[in-house]
Amino acid sequence: MTDAGGPGMTFDPDRLDDQAHLTEGDPTGVLPAVASSMAHVRTARRAAVEADVARLTRFGRPRAIVVAGMGGSVIAGDVLAAVCGNGAPLPIVTAGGDRLPGWVGAADVVIAVSRSGDTPETLGLAAEAVRRGCSTMGVGRADSPLETVLARGGGPYVRLAGEAQTGTLWETAVPLVVAASSLGLADADDDAFEAAAGRLEDIAHRCRPSSESFINPGKTLATELAGSIPMIWGTSPLAVAAARWTAFRLNEIAKYPAIWGALPDNLHQGAAFAGPLAGRDIFADPFDDEPGEGVRLRLVVLRDAEEHERAPGRRAEAMRLAEERGVPVSEIVAEGAHPLERLATLIGLCDYGSAYLALGYGVDPAPLSEITELKARISP
Repeated sequence: MTDAGGPGMTFDPDRLDDQAHLTEGDPTGVLPAVASSMAHVRTARRAAVEADVARLTRFGRPRAIVVAGMGGSVIAGDVLAAVCGNGAPLPIVTAGGDRLPGWVGAADVVIAVSRSGDTPETLGLAAEAVRRGCSTMGVGRADSPLETVLARGGGPYVRLAGEAQTGTLWETAVPLVVAASSLGLADADDDAFEAAAGRLEDIAHRCRPSSESFINPGKTLATELAGSIPMIWGTSPLAVAAARWTAFRLNEIAKYPAIWGALPDNLHQGAAFAGPLAGRDIFADPFDDEPGEGVRLRLVVLRDAEEHERAPGRRAEAMRLAEERGVPVSEIVAEGAHPLERLATLIGLCDYGSAYLALGYGVDPAPLSEITELKARISP
């Protein structure tokens, strides 16, 4: 068993093969929601088409696309930028907080994303976009304050299905990719979405609760993460988006801290591998195999199949540096041809790892109680 640092919080890997615990410990159905990710891809794509997101083309190609949101919602913008790639003929940026960038205006598209549809900051950004005369689009809960605000701008609004607390990244990211495809910014046809759904279906089969830990990659990842502070590094923009989402999900549903970042930037911040949370004290006896007690770092590398030519060397150096200092390393490799397909292989496994980590600690993976409380406190 692995201590988690809080009273009574102990990771027990046996819980992951206890079917009764996996059911009773997940009353809101986070695991079934993750298992339904392939359906979320298809449903979100259909919802985007029905909302006529292609209406964004009526004024031609915009100067820029700004994705406004908070928390996990704004990560949909990272996914959009990664899928469109460096060849996109316009900037795709994300915006959070209380104000849009000063340069945003009538020549730009602002896409406001809020799963709940009532995030105060996102509502403010959406209202500001309407006032500035931007073309707008929204993704959120039906009949929400966000839908009301964006109705003034006349742009499309994609209504999310299901409950906010059991949602996945696909419901918010897929409508943005559909819109970008309509604008000629992304090559995302039916086959691309089906390829992603197929990958997610395969992961759901391999990570199903009835699959025992020794052959279940989701349970294996959870066991590796337990008792550590994960540093999750992506090797490409697509993998960085997955890293950011994984850190968010670990915090959201496992109530677990994690750090995300990008190579090569984080390679220049590798001093943490020699710090107090590294696995091995560089001044300790080199023949002492005991790394010491307490929480330690773990490097989690999310590796993309399409990387800069210097990425393999950087990745190898980061992993070597970590291992030399006793920091364990996990590596997850994206598979597939289309960016959506590769993203699915990263996100799908990491979603399962986050859910199983919560359940291994005996933590209810329902994500939103603390966030809902915070929203209530800060709402005007």
